[in-house]
Amino acid sequence: MTNGATSPVTVATLKVEHSPLLSPTSSQSVTETVNGFHRFVIQGYSLAKGMGIGKHIVSDNFTVGGYRWAIYFYPDGKNPEDSSTYVSVFIALASEGTDVRALFELTLMDQSGKGKHKVHSHFDRSLESGPYTLKYRGSMWGYKRFFRRALLETSDYLKDDCLIINCTVGVVVSAIDCSRLHSIQVPVSDIGAHFGMLLENMEGSDITFDVAGEKFRSHKLVLAARSPVFRTEIFDGVDEQKKEMVITDLEPRVFKLSCDRMALNT
Repeated sequence: MTNGATSPVTVATLKVEHSPLLSPTSSQSVTETVNGFHRFVIQGYSLAKGMGIGKHIVSDNFTVGGYRWAIYFYPDGKNPEDSSTYVSVFIALASEGTDVRALFELTLMDQSGKGKHKVHSHFDRSLESGPYTLKYRGSMWGYKRFFRRALLETSDYLKDDCLIINCTVGVVVSAIDCSRLHSIQVPVSDIGAHFGMLLENMEGSDITFDVAGEKFRSHKLVLAARSPVFRTEIFDGVDEQKKEMVITDLEPRVFKLSCDRMALNT
């Protein structure tokens, strides 16, 4: 500036408005198993022996978690290297599926009543690598050396030439669950019943209808809210303070029924 005058300074104020905080949201991932059970009874064990290594007896298909499964029993074993020394038992995925994750339990039942069952289970214990994954239809989980055959044939597991194998399958499923955090049970509306009670006990009534000489006490606001005709008569008339109205074109029972319906049909 050549004249030494001071120039006016304009100060701009920046106003920062904070938008209201949105309601917090949340969700919960739930991973659990869908469990199912199947009992496979093998009758005539002695006749099944000798069918050959790798040959099997298979149970009927059963469904767990949306997939079909089957139990395979190999009387002469599944592994050629064992030379029929062991019986083998497997659970197989019998339907189409990809990377089906599951837990399994195979139990050879003690038929002596002593309860000394032979159990191989994934349940109720920590699994280092997680549930077993079956890649495709026909994939199996089980034991090539499930039980030594010579011991089996002299044990309490074999009775009357019969073996019983119980199988539990737990298919792993995951889902996002919001209902447990945000679910609010909305009660069924009972406002109609409350209006009906007002008509019955006449508490707080502020208008009386004379219908063929029979008196009906009611509530202006309820009737006006439910009926345009009553609203016009009560509030748009010449005298809004009137306490009694005469109805000439209805019978008493018809009038009462109409009032009841207006109160209850909310």
